[in-house]
Amino acid sequence: MSEPIDETASAGGRGRRAERKPVLLRLDPAVHEALARWAADDLRSLNAHVEMLLREALKRSGRLPRDAGPLPRRGRPVKED
Repeated sequence: MSEPIDETASAGGRGRRAERKPVLLRLDPAVHEALARWAADDLRSLNAHVEMLLREALKRSGRLPRDAGPLPRRGRPVKED
């Protein structure tokens, strides 16, 4: 499997480095298609949408870790001078 990817999670101007873990997920093709349509409706990538749904489920069940970093900002990264 590939190495974890480092991305800057700059929500709220914190600019802290967050390690992102790659995950292989097998889905029924119909479920994948439904998720892809839902993600497109919300202008998200499928990956971002799945992470958002998982975080919401963790939060609802009281299992979201307190030290979980924020979701990475969507869109093009801000240019630094």
